[in-house]
Amino acid sequence: MNIQPKQLNQDLQSGKRVTLIDVRTPAEHGEIHLTGSTLMPLDRLDLAAVKTAAEQADACVLICRSGKRAEQALQKLRAAGCENIVILEGGVTAWDAAGLPVNRGRKALSLERQVRIAAGFMALSGVILGTWVHPGFYGVSAFVGAGLMIAGITDWCGMAMILAKMPWNQRSGIKCESNSCAV
Repeated sequence: MNIQPKQLNQDLQSGKRVTLIDVRTPAEHGEIHLTGSTLMPLDRLDLAAVKTAAEQADACVLICRSGKRAEQALQKLRAAGCENIVILEGGVTAWDAAGLPVNRGRKALSLERQVRIAAGFMALSGVILGTWVHPGFYGVSAFVGAGLMIAGITDWCGMAMILAKMPWNQRSGIKCESNSCAV
């Protein structure tokens, strides 16, 4: 189940007990996040903590950039028996586009852009090395192309999972206040 940004804002303004769980990387969270959201990156999702938070709140809302990672988190949480969890429709992107309040920090490259840059670099390197060094390097470009195709079909990207763990994606670039950073 999803909740629209304006409806979530109304729920927060009305005083409902809403727990906001942001499943993006610390760098993405540091760039822009909803006030009062708790950072819990998808690869470090604490099922027990979310389950407890969901039981104590009127609603527990999962937040990511556009909704894809929140959907993955929801699947993990439902498999663990967590109830009372919804996804912010369109993620932080839709929340910000609706003109609702956000906390902004230092600009960071989105994970999606990092994947495109890395895939493009690897594909181009494979072609250059295949042309000038040895034809076997064309396999690098083929491997990247196959990976992108699989990511498109399955909606799961191994390169994004690896890049999310890189040191530059682990720093938020902001000073954490209250419960806005759980990592």
